[in-house]
Amino acid sequence: MAVATAVVSPVGVEDTVLRPRGGDAAGEGVYVERGPGAAYHMFVVMEDLVEKLKLLRYEEEILRRNNLKPLSRHYFALPTNPGEQFYMFCTLAAWLISKAGCPFEQPQEYDDPNATISNILSELRSFGRSADFPPSKLKSGHGEHVCYVLDCLAEEALKYVGFSWKRPVYPVEELEEETVAEDDAELTVNKVEEEIVEEETDNEENFIDLNVLKAQTYRLDMNESAKQEDILESTTDAAEWNLEVERVLPQLKVTIRTDNKDWRIHVDQMHQHKSEIESSLKETKGFLDKLHNEISRTLEKISSREKYINNQLEHLVQEYRAAQAQLSEARERYQQGNGGVTERTRILSEITEELEKVKQEMEEKGSSMTDGAPLVKIKQSLTKLKQETVQMDIRIGVVEHTLLQSKLKEKSNMTRDMHATIIPESAVGSY
Repeated sequence: MAVATAVVSPVGVEDTVLRPRGGDAAGEGVYVERGPGAAYHMFVVMEDLVEKLKLLRYEEEILRRNNLKPLSRHYFALPTNPGEQFYMFCTLAAWLISKAGCPFEQPQEYDDPNATISNILSELRSFGRSADFPPSKLKSGHGEHVCYVLDCLAEEALKYVGFSWKRPVYPVEELEEETVAEDDAELTVNKVEEEIVEEETDNEENFIDLNVLKAQTYRLDMNESAKQEDILESTTDAAEWNLEVERVLPQLKVTIRTDNKDWRIHVDQMHQHKSEIESSLKETKGFLDKLHNEISRTLEKISSREKYINNQLEHLVQEYRAAQAQLSEARERYQQGNGGVTERTRILSEITEELEKVKQEMEEKGSSMTDGAPLVKIKQSLTKLKQETVQMDIRIGVVEHTLLQSKLKEKSNMTRDMHATIIPESAVGSY
């Protein structure tokens, strides 16, 4: 059986939560049924928020400085432009936090929205306000959570600036006097009452003389009888009389104005409402008693049925618990096996990488061994060395020949010089 409990949402709307009876709410599930007016509560919060922002002079401090448009009554309650609404929400939240006494930098266009929202919620929690909803609810820039956050920050700002709500002072309403054409033939209840009051006051103030009153009454009777004798014969035309009656008839109406502030009317209304309530209570009480008895009998039947079902299904519950225990053990073994498989998979990947490296090295060495390019280079180098050796041998032969010629030439010169010195001495001896 479900038991209904009441909780309050972040925006202050009372919700009805149905929890299964005899079980844990976390295990069996929680079903939230919001009231029919919860969907429209954010409109009320938004209207209050606009009034609070006006009290904080947001038009001069925010709108004119940032060249922004004023907020409408339902700006954050209805989706219009998510980007513009989110920027306006961040700007107002930062300004309200600063107005509440906590320094907060104004968000820029390219800031991270998640970081900005988390900073705003942390400041809100520092004020002692609850924020039991995901931060993603604020990214859209509209909705009940946006209105709730701004309303809480506005209240904190009003507290910080020393603003306090006072009782409203209602202006004195002056009843508008009905403009009625003044005519001697028109009568009103107020005039009649005033005349009666004046006559009563005159009678109270002046003493009445019976003799004078009798003489005045006698004279009045005599005058009236004389007038009646004078007008016994009428000279007025009947048609003209009827026309005059029709003309004057609308002006002969008695205007009665009801005063809502009269306590007699309120008393009559109270007695009327009391009698209606008593008559309705008699009928309703019988229905409520009958409904109470039916509900009590139904609860008794439900409780007895629950006991019977629990007794009948006890062995199935035990089997279910045993199956749950076996399932938990199987899950643990699966987790352990899964962990071993993961470790072995990692080791296999490492071994595969090492094998790939070895294969790559073997391929490089094999390609270098089967490649004939180095041998060709060596042969070309040997050929070039042989050519250079032949050239060097030729140059050495040339140099040796040159040296031999120089030596022979020098030897011939020495022998010539020697012969030149010997010949003159022999010539001198002969002579």
